[in-house]
Amino acid sequence: MVERQVTRIITPGTVIESSMLDEGKNNYLCVICHGVKNVGVVFADCSTGEFYATHVSGSDASARILNELSRFRPSEILMNEACRSDAVLTEFLSSRLQAASQYIGDEWFDIATASQTVLSQFSVKVLSELGLAEAPETVSAAGCLLAYLKATQMGGLEMYSDVQYMQLDLTARRNLELVETMRNKEKRGSLLGVLDRTRTAMGKRLIRSWIERPLIGLVPISRRHNAVDELVHHTMLRTEIRELLSSIYDLERIMTRVVYGSANAKELRSLAQTIRHVQPIKEMLTSASSAMLCDIEKAIDPLEDVRDLIERAIVDEPPFTVREGGMIREGYNAEIDQLNYEMTNGKDIIAQVEAEEKERTGIKTLKVRYNRVFGYYIEVTNSFREQVPEHYIRKQTLANAERYITQELKELEARVLGAKDRIVSLEYQLFSEVRQTVAEQLHRIQFTAQAIARLDVLCSFAETAVKHHYTRPIMEDSGVIQIKDGRHPVVEDLQNTPFVPNDTMLDSDENRVAVITGPNMAGKSTYMRQTALIVLMAQIGSFVPAETATLGVVDSIFTRVGASDDLASGQSTFMLEMSEVAAILRGATSKSLIVFDEIGRGTSTFDGMSIARAVLEYVIDKKKIGAKTLFATHYHELTVMEQELQGVKNYNIAVKKRGDDITFLRRIIRGPADDSYGIEVAKLAGIPDAVVSRAKEILRSLDEEGVVMPLRTKERFDDRSAEDQGGQLSLLPMAENGVMERLRMIDVNTLTPIEALQTLYELVKEAQSM
Repeated sequence: MVERQVTRIITPGTVIESSMLDEGKNNYLCVICHGVKNVGVVFADCSTGEFYATHVSGSDASARILNELSRFRPSEILMNEACRSDAVLTEFLSSRLQAASQYIGDEWFDIATASQTVLSQFSVKVLSELGLAEAPETVSAAGCLLAYLKATQMGGLEMYSDVQYMQLDLTARRNLELVETMRNKEKRGSLLGVLDRTRTAMGKRLIRSWIERPLIGLVPISRRHNAVDELVHHTMLRTEIRELLSSIYDLERIMTRVVYGSANAKELRSLAQTIRHVQPIKEMLTSASSAMLCDIEKAIDPLEDVRDLIERAIVDEPPFTVREGGMIREGYNAEIDQLNYEMTNGKDIIAQVEAEEKERTGIKTLKVRYNRVFGYYIEVTNSFREQVPEHYIRKQTLANAERYITQELKELEARVLGAKDRIVSLEYQLFSEVRQTVAEQLHRIQFTAQAIARLDVLCSFAETAVKHHYTRPIMEDSGVIQIKDGRHPVVEDLQNTPFVPNDTMLDSDENRVAVITGPNMAGKSTYMRQTALIVLMAQIGSFVPAETATLGVVDSIFTRVGASDDLASGQSTFMLEMSEVAAILRGATSKSLIVFDEIGRGTSTFDGMSIARAVLEYVIDKKKIGAKTLFATHYHELTVMEQELQGVKNYNIAVKKRGDDITFLRRIIRGPADDSYGIEVAKLAGIPDAVVSRAKEILRSLDEEGVVMPLRTKERFDDRSAEDQGGQLSLLPMAENGVMERLRMIDVNTLTPIEALQTLYELVKEAQSM
């Protein structure tokens, strides 16, 4: 019989089983505590023991909370009742973030209880040691989370400020496709898909975290670059380390299960095998010169005592379950060794007892036998009954024999028949002791795991840099973004043809805003995204796809790229576009990088153009924002701002046109575009020739008089000659319109030399006859 009881409650944020989790992603539980002035936010990954806490304040607190939620993407969120009044947070959780969320009572957030819980959990005397002295809301949130987890043991609390990292809102993460594509939500096609060449599960989670949290400090960025640089130039060191990393198991999640008491013997053996590869990695890093690699070498603990214990105690191929024995290695425990001998050599032991009893009693026919009723017994024939010793206990009388038992025989029986159960029980006890001893080394193993993860990510950056010919960026605090022959890392990785590189020049003075014009499909969006990605890659510590790059650190990247109706929330394309623009104008600073890919396209031409210009004027104004900005537009009228405002420069995508055919050269050049080529792009997309031709006539009418030509009937469309439908100018005389009208209608770019001479001849002849 098994007693029924609830042994564990599993919620989305408290899952620790590897089979239920993605090894490349963290599974965070989040707690939010709204206070009078500040908001405390904590995140914990129960499967790895990671714990992060911060607090936010100010008028933009809600927006910053959304940024943190977008960064960590928790699977479960707990909130105090005061969070109900935060309309922005409530709407975000219901429509944008796929997470289980619930409000819980304020008793969970009691500051006195929470303080004691936090101090006890992290073995500190005062909250200031954790950086929480001035953050009561964060203490309450942390106490709530620890109470919710109850038996969870964390490895440490990292108190962080969101100003340590580049600000990336949900829109920027999505538009730049940092860890997944917008359309399919897949890793392939994202920046993570290009950079992730990690060999360990810990490294896979960390590289995702680094991509989503770029640094803004020059010193930590340079430390990463120095380490990557050393690994790039020491091929043998990088190759050998990566080979060893391939044999490293997920130390963080194994240790979480060890601490919870749910790890089995196979997982302990995996831990020992991983530790066996740690020592060679540590030895290889002794020759490293960069500060970060040296720090990693010091942080790696060989853990020889842990490995020795596991290898002495656990067999090489233990069973999956811990309740059936077969886990403890021979020689580790004398009692188990004796029990195993008795269980496997029971017949030999009984034969030995029989021989000893024959010799002691002189009864040559004495036999030791077994049955299910009496167990083991001694049988003596009646002819030797007089020789039976007094300590024999008669158990059964037969026709020609007597059966006896002895105290020694019953003890032997108990040992032999109960050996299996005793072995299973004793092995589980010994295994639990070993597991508990390993659990007590949690901090040592976690620090080693974190060091291994950092090394794995740095090796991944170096391997990617070598494969794709990336270069080390020069990081400055000057505010300049100067890129020579920059490339889009994802597009370059996916396409089979050579990528056309482009230069970028932005600064805080004469080149604050780059207005980029040119046709759709020419590459404006790719160019702007590649600039943002190059900046972001540099600030996570990676090398960048460019010949050279001198980059000033940016504190945030904002994007406004495309939009679609959000019917669920009742917002139109234009409303979403304006909401995103509003968020950018509120959050951007002079150290930000802004990417505007079209503004004002969702409303009337003049309204849209007015909004676009007003936004640009606001962004370029140093008293308001003064941010470095890439602005793509089809409003050619905005190109006049280069002459009117300091800091604006015009650029366009070079296009080669021959007749009605256009070729995108993918090159960014100075100056405004001479045409939008919208009709030509429509033709490339497969729009019928009749529609294309009519569009050209309407466009000429608008250019000349600002009015649209009368609507053609279906018959007028169908009756035109094939030559006219193909977009060529009809050469039939138009005497009624006069020479001037014909001159206005001529498209010299589409005339062949012969057609040009013929047209000129006809015009001269007509003029002479007037």
